Amino acid sequence: MAHYFIFPEKDTTLYSHPDRSTMNAGHDEILEIVKEPGSSDQYNHPSRILIQFKNEEITTAHNLIGSEIFNSTALAITASVTLELTVANTKNLVSVHNINVFAISQSWTEGTGKYLNLPTGSNGCSWEFRDNSTTATTWTGSGTDTNYFGTNVYGTGSIDSTVLTQGGGTWYTGSEFKATQQFLEGESLDTKFEIKNIIQKYSQSLYNAASIPTGIPNYGLLLKMPDSVESDASSSFGEIQYFSADTHTIYPPKLVFKWDDSIQLGNQQTLAKSGSLMLSLFNNEKEYNQNDETIFRIHVRDKYPDRTFATKSNFLNIGYLSTSSFYSIRDAFSEREIIPFDDYTKLSSDENGMYFKIHMKGLQPERYYRLLFKNAHNDGTTIYDDKYFFKVVR
Repeated sequence: MAHYFIFPEKDTTLYSHPDRSTMNAGHDEILEIVKEPGSSDQYNHPSRILIQFKNEEITTAHNLIGSEIFNSTALAITASVTLELTVANTKNLVSVHNINVFAISQSWTEGTGKYLNLPTGSNGCSWEFRDNSTTATTWTGSGTDTNYFGTNVYGTGSIDSTVLTQGGGTWYTGSEFKATQQFLEGESLDTKFEIKNIIQKYSQSLYNAASIPTGIPNYGLLLKMPDSVESDASSSFGEIQYFSADTHTIYPPKLVFKWDDSIQLGNQQTLAKSGSLMLSLFNNEKEYNQNDETIFRIHVRDKYPDRTFATKSNFLNIGYLSTSSFYSIRDAFSEREIIPFDDYTKLSSDENGMYFKIHMKGLQPERYYRLLFKNAHNDGTTIYDDKYFFKVVR
């Protein structure tokens, strides 16, 4: 499979609201970007999201894909790494949203607090502190200090406002350490931040011990609204809630590595230039462990084969789809598209026919999934959906 998922090691929301500036929300089921009106002032106070993935799992992806994918000087153009969060709820939104992602520049403690806990949790990071409210280590770089990472790379933190609480994390600045996504009115607020450049920086640090600016340590990612939006304390952009790593749903945040792993035989004979084909999935064991790596094969034949005299059934002949053929995976219950038809899901071919590979670890266990296939041909495009199901188990 050319889609490989990893899930967060930790995540949390930092709230600048005066009533919550030292509150920890490390185990809350929701991550949110919001501007809350103050309870004792007339200002609107923003929040930010922190999220981090394990170095070991980034290393696994590195080894699986190949080091060339992570090498910024010889990057495979078709590779992609996206940070994907699923929206849980929204309120009072403005028409256009821009959300930025930065590489965090300091370590932080997740904690076990929740938004509605009483008393509020304080054993993890908050808007004011990056560890807990007892040790109370502030976010270095808050305020006016902006050049403590070296001459070529700058770091910053806090918020450009005299009426809002200072803090809220620290991050590297510069285009190599940043990603952004714009959401227009009516569009889905599910994120797909392209953060390949940031992952490359992590990889250079992990594998080559490269220092700034070539490599940076992995302290995670910070999601926030643009500075101009956050610092405008007189207005609110509404509220966007995302499912966290502690959600009890199938929608935790994930880092998605995508690359084209398809291999074409070269001399394959495409069957039927029209859509009159029959597809069958074989060697499907129906149930797979979440750590399995499985190759599925597809048998292709003409739906209406020509009548010929032969010594064996033409049903046994090996057939091929066009080179513009793809697979997709959906959750069988919710119908949510887990892996779409895209440039990273091309079917491969060899002397035994068509095939593709799936790493089950990226799929939520104890769920059923459905496979679909798409084939482009002279008459257009045909989608094959013939109840090809399988289950992932722990």
